[in-house]
Amino acid sequence: MAFEKGKSGNPSGGRKQKKAHDALVLLLKADGEDMPRLRKIWDAIVTKAEGGDAPCAKEVFDRLDGKVPQAIVGDSGEDPIMLARIERVIVKPAD
Repeated sequence: MAFEKGKSGNPSGGRKQKKAHDALVLLLKADGEDMPRLRKIWDAIVTKAEGGDAPCAKEVFDRLDGKVPQAIVGDSGEDPIMLARIERVIVKPAD
């Protein structure tokens, strides 16, 4: 399937990602519901994070606290993008 000009991403709407997710979950659950393989992976990540591995520590914190929101800024050398408050006020028409 060809991509349309100006379009990006998965043209099938993310279904391939879902298939990969499902296959990975099946593989990890193959040894039982407690997923010992997944526990082994996380044990290795936490151990590396404790040893000072910054990417592993970031992964642990992202999973615990959620990812830190990315700042909205302008191009380099420009001021940050300013957002204004937009309100929608619904009023009763005069009789």
